[in-house]
Amino acid sequence: QVQLVESGGGLVQAGGSLRVSCEASGSTFTMTTMGWFRQAPGKEREFVAAIRWNQGDTATDYNDAVKGRFTVSGDSAKNTVSLQMVSLSPEDTAVYYCAADRGFLPYMRPARLYDYWGQGTQVTVSS
Repeated sequence: QVQLVESGGGLVQAGGSLRVSCEASGSTFTMTTMGWFRQAPGKEREFVAAIRWNQGDTATDYNDAVKGRFTVSGDSAKNTVSLQMVSLSPEDTAVYYCAADRGFLPYMRPARLYDYWGQGTQVTVSS
């Protein structure tokens, strides 16, 4: 049974940095697309960033709200993905969820396309 296990997150002051990581354990296959979503209190879950591997090529996508501040990276062979976050603001406060799919997702932003999800890790940015 595939499980996505997240680590990292926590409390940081505005302007600070955090890193969240995720590993897909129990998988006998390679995830082709892995990404991050977040959900703030009272808001819908939104796409943050994703990475996709395909025949030696790597593609990434970012929500405009985090572009230039967040960097997604990963290792397809190890089924891991990380999100390095800098210049954090209180608006980034949310539960961050790791998502993964074994298929090639031409569009990485729709949450409904991902088959596997982590339990979420809290990121809190204080002002």
